[in-house]
Amino acid sequence: MIDGHLTSESIRITVARMRTTLDLPEDLVNEAKTILGFKSKTDTIVYALNELVRRKKRRDLVALFGTITFDLDADELRGKPRRHDRPAK
Repeated sequence: MIDGHLTSESIRITVARMRTTLDLPEDLVNEAKTILGFKSKTDTIVYALNELVRRKKRRDLVALFGTITFDLDADELRGKPRRHDRPAK
C-alpha cells in the first residue's frame, strides 16, 4: 500500500467528503487498486486524484524555472556581510 496511512476513516477525518455516483471502468479501478495496494475503491480514487493534482502543480512549478529572476544574496538575507565585504584573515 502506498504511504500505508490512507484509509477511508482517515479520508473522512481529514478531507471534506462529497458523495457522488460515478460510472468508472471496473477493470481500470481494479488494476489501480492492485498497483497501489489499496483495498477500497475510495482510497484508490482519492489517491489517484491527489496524485493528479500534485503532478499538475509540479509541472506548473517546473514551467516557471528560468522565468523568474531573483536578485537576492543569501548572506544578506541571513544578515551576514557579503563575502567580498568580509575582512581578510
